[in-house]
Amino acid sequence: MSDSIGLSSGPPETVLGPAPPGAPEQLEKACGEAGTERRAAIANVVRAHPEWPAGWAALAADTTDDVEAYAYYRVGYHRGLDALRKAGWRGSGYVRWSAPDNQGFLRCVEGLGRLARAVGEEEEAERCRLFLRQLDPDRPAGA
Repeated sequence: MSDSIGLSSGPPETVLGPAPPGAPEQLEKACGEAGTERRAAIANVVRAHPEWPAGWAALAADTTDDVEAYAYYRVGYHRGLDALRKAGWRGSGYVRWSAPDNQGFLRCVEGLGRLARAVGEEEEAERCRLFLRQLDPDRPAGA
């Protein structure tokens, strides 16, 4: 029998698994392309790694159509939730911006909220705002 008592210093923190091998470099190269070539290159990264939220966030950020961006952010958000669950997240606890592997998912949550507002989904926009605050209350503004 142990004499120690396990105390928690707060909610658990979850970090998404690492990006698929080579994906960050592929995305960086794709984002460096010009015009329509960039769009096609980013879409190819997403095709190769559809489970990776950062690719969906980049694809959403590269469109000027609000409805299209909303859809891309929504897919990235759901793929990110799948990845969080796989990493042990059980619906609560922190998912910090300071962990680079979390940033693609957090961009999707932020983008989904912003685009939800743009397409008139005020309730969803508010849910995303609150969810982001719960996931990382210390997230830098504009991150």
